[in-house]
Amino acid sequence: MFHLRTCAAKLRPLTASQTVKTISQHRPAAPRTFQQIRCYSAPVAAEPFLSGTSSNYVEEMYYAWLENPKSVHKSWDIFFRNANAGAAPGTAYQSPPPLSTSLSALSQAQFLVQAQPNVDKLVEDHLAVQSLIRAYQMAYCQHIGVEFMFINDLEQCQWIRQKFETPGIMQFTNEEKRTLLARLVRSTRFEEFLHRKWSSEKRFGLEGCEVLIPALKTIIDKSSEKGVDYVIMGMPHRGRLNVLANVIRKELEQIFCQFDSKLEAADEGSGDVKYHLGMYHRRINRVTDRNITLSLVANPSHLEAADPVVQGKTKAEQFYCGDTEGKKVMSILLHGDAAFAGQGIVYETFHLSDLPSYTTHGTVHVVVNNQIGFTTDPRMARSSPYPTDVARVVNAPIFHVNADDPEAVVYVCNVAAEWRSTFHKDVVVDLVCYRRNGHNEMDEPMFTQPLMYKQIRKQKPVLQKYAELLISQGVVNQPEYEEEIAKYDKICEEAHARSKDEKILHIKHWLDSPWPGFFTLDGQPRSMTCPSTGLNEEDLTHIGQVASSVPVEDFTIHGGLSRILKTRGEMVKSRTVDWALAEYMAFGSLLKEGIHIRLSGQDVERGTFSHRHHVLHDQNVDKRTCIPMNHLWPNQAPYTVCNSSLSEYGVLGFELGFAMASPNALVLWEAQFGDFHNTAQCIIDQFICPGQAKWVRQNGIVLLLPHGMEGMGPEHSSARPERFLQMCNDDPDVFPKLDDFDVRQLYDCNWIVVNCSTPANFFHVLRRQILLPFRKPLIIFTPKSLLRHPEARSSFDDMLPGTNFLRVIPDSGPAAQSPENVKRVLFCTGKVYYDLTRERKAREMEADVAITRVEQLSPFPFDLLQKEAQKYPSAELVWCQEEHKNQGYYDYVKPRLRTTINRAKPVWYAGREPAAAPATGNKKTHLTELRRLLDTAFNLDAFKDLA
Repeated sequence: MFHLRTCAAKLRPLTASQTVKTISQHRPAAPRTFQQIRCYSAPVAAEPFLSGTSSNYVEEMYYAWLENPKSVHKSWDIFFRNANAGAAPGTAYQSPPPLSTSLSALSQAQFLVQAQPNVDKLVEDHLAVQSLIRAYQMAYCQHIGVEFMFINDLEQCQWIRQKFETPGIMQFTNEEKRTLLARLVRSTRFEEFLHRKWSSEKRFGLEGCEVLIPALKTIIDKSSEKGVDYVIMGMPHRGRLNVLANVIRKELEQIFCQFDSKLEAADEGSGDVKYHLGMYHRRINRVTDRNITLSLVANPSHLEAADPVVQGKTKAEQFYCGDTEGKKVMSILLHGDAAFAGQGIVYETFHLSDLPSYTTHGTVHVVVNNQIGFTTDPRMARSSPYPTDVARVVNAPIFHVNADDPEAVVYVCNVAAEWRSTFHKDVVVDLVCYRRNGHNEMDEPMFTQPLMYKQIRKQKPVLQKYAELLISQGVVNQPEYEEEIAKYDKICEEAHARSKDEKILHIKHWLDSPWPGFFTLDGQPRSMTCPSTGLNEEDLTHIGQVASSVPVEDFTIHGGLSRILKTRGEMVKSRTVDWALAEYMAFGSLLKEGIHIRLSGQDVERGTFSHRHHVLHDQNVDKRTCIPMNHLWPNQAPYTVCNSSLSEYGVLGFELGFAMASPNALVLWEAQFGDFHNTAQCIIDQFICPGQAKWVRQNGIVLLLPHGMEGMGPEHSSARPERFLQMCNDDPDVFPKLDDFDVRQLYDCNWIVVNCSTPANFFHVLRRQILLPFRKPLIIFTPKSLLRHPEARSSFDDMLPGTNFLRVIPDSGPAAQSPENVKRVLFCTGKVYYDLTRERKAREMEADVAITRVEQLSPFPFDLLQKEAQKYPSAELVWCQEEHKNQGYYDYVKPRLRTTINRAKPVWYAGREPAAAPATGNKKTHLTELRRLLDTAFNLDAFKDLA
């Protein structure tokens, strides 16, 4: 096995003479204890020895020598004799006589060095030897290299030393070797079978790292032995089909039928390529005879994007089974070397590994180190010596191992699984291998790496190497080896024959997160209805009272917070709610119904705008906190609210994975400002938006995105609603004809997009998210200034039983009383409604202009807006928004409004002109633009110039 850039390959065990040269030549006094002996240079009886020598082992040899000088190698005998006689460290070792020479024929004086006077350099000599030992511990030789000396925990370092510095520790029984060979046969022959049957198909095979399959199975076996019964895995596409077949144990015919181009889809959605799909399977682990559940999370081609998703799903499964230490549920993440080094999401995910609300208590990371990324040489792809250096930031030990040495790989994987079980911290296994083919089976790697691939062409496959080794050792014979191959080939052929009978692809067979029992009620499919999301007044009052109090004795809160809680209490007495209290009531009511709620994001405990205050801090006692939400009901579900690290990509992926685990939880991620979702766009584009279409996997995650033009500059003004709306799958040119219009529309959409203008509607949409008979992602553009706007209040009456989320809020003022006299209908959404109503009142046009709020933008409320348009037969229709014309909602709303009215009249626009930035950075300009917007909205003559 060759290494392109592996530092360990540059190191070789030192000879005795080289060892001697590394320390000082000064002569100390004659030592009388081992503490003095160990300061001397040590001889090397055999080359492999020093690479694993520990000072403890030398100490044991010294005491053995004291009892019987013949019990150690002659070189050590001479060394200890000279050291005891007081020889200088640089001269204590003398080469033993050649084998052809009789020791008795030589004078012992030839090998013993006369004692010499002491020199005060003993400390320097000691440090020199320690430096030598440390050098080996930082890059062990042979086929295993270990990085751990940066770990600042002595117990952990000593644990690793024992695993790698104890001579003879890596021993395998013949049965273990035969099992390893059988696993290599399956891994190798699976790829060869696919190549024979579908030579022109991409499959992103595992050739060059076939040892990955026994590596993963070893980690799973050892973890199962330690008590783990659920393993959640994430990986890129290389080797995924092999992992599905030989680790997860998916039926081979289900994999093979995917190669049939005529296969029809039985399930909804567009589907995805076979090497992106996931799987969930519960089976018996034959090594431990314990049940084990394996889940491989579906992943797009964005490689490391699955990392935080897997961690979130793992955290959720641990949470739901009460596994507070990660002893039952664990995660395994697979990586490519180029992606592991190059993608920032790896760093973000590592930095979640030890945070209380995000830790999964240790992940085993396995890097398939191809020593190349697509066509890019490592010298052009990373600045660090190893692709795994990012793991050092969390003190994770890193085990480099030659992937052409299966026994070394299995040993390292056993150690990695034991590390995770013992310390519940991350660990990295770096499989230094190669990619026999190009990036995929159709790619020609010789274009860009000719010398590398000339070497690769000469490499024997690892199965051949290992089989030859075991045959030479007498562990197996040639007929047994050939029989093992023939047995697995027969399995593949039989599965291939069965796969031809598969005419329909059931993508649900590839689900990585099944929700048993959720989609049925008493054995029947759940009806497409949604009950009222209202709440009785007693519960509203009770939640409000807790929200405005401190349910813990002797707890001192901040004076400013006391005023906030007092204001909440006054609102409860007056039967009104603001935005924060409406959220509190929605959460509190769901907790009573047994729904776990998890709110995560930057500064969500207090709220970016200091409006939430779900975690109270004692002003006199450090780290003493109180979460009143967890003191609402005797047997309520738990409420988890957690400030996240300063990460969007990683944390949103984590929360998506958490929401994936169970439909009976409300999982919310709040961006500090709406435009912060920009840096999590991969999770939105690849998982949230198309997740159900690609993988028939529903997910009810909620994104809270603060949005609104407040004159504060282009940053943090817009949550970019146009991006979410552009990805909605409803047809702008088709008026839906559906029964149960509102619920059926929600079922058919890919996600729900809302911009609520009242606290009550916010309350209802959160509750509706759980009461629906299915799960869809929910995007909410939340306000900033409306959090404290005196008009943005709702009455308890809008939240009582019988009330629901309002997709559209019609005008209820004078205009609605005489609709035939209305000249204009302004359709809008969100905060701009309050600017429009204030301006309409100032102009005394309440009877002339109706203002209709579109609260749910997608799926579009065609039915309700049709009624609104028909209600005002003589009115001009205007879409009004505060965002620029090329942003916001206009491009989404206009064609759908025209479809609603069958293009009977034009739909005018009132708002800001097109612009590159979301908002101006000048306050005066902002106000000027707002004035122009309002003038346009209430000036009918201006519309004709803006068509």
